[in-house]
Amino acid sequence: MARRILVLHGPNLNLLGRREPHIYGTTTLDDINRKLADRASAANAVVDTFQSNSEGDLVERVQRLLDNPVDFVIINPAAFTHTSVALRDALSATRVRFIEVHLSNVFGREPFRHHSYFTDIAVGLICGLGPRGYELALEHALADTGA
Repeated sequence: MARRILVLHGPNLNLLGRREPHIYGTTTLDDINRKLADRASAANAVVDTFQSNSEGDLVERVQRLLDNPVDFVIINPAAFTHTSVALRDALSATRVRFIEVHLSNVFGREPFRHHSYFTDIAVGLICGLGPRGYELALEHALADTGA
């Protein structure tokens, strides 16, 4: 059976490639999703992606994992990293293993970006590596055995 991986993108990530390219680069969200899907396919896995600017939509997408589970989640909560107890609680409720990803080095930015509601329950954190961070997270998700 093919491994199933869900990639969640938070608010404003739909603007990648146009939004503050000096911070986030010029790669678009479609570019990132396409590369992840291609790599997953080559590994006989399936990647499903979901982006929303709405906290509620992201929470509902995570809650659906209770009835339609995946093997692993890669999440870039974006601005919700610093604010969303609701999204954190949804991830905790599903007990899904996940990696938190950020394109920029959040610890080299404004102090309010240094706190995450997700890092302590995540398998790991990748930040500051641009789109490559998603690729590294996917490699881990493909190899993850739940140990």
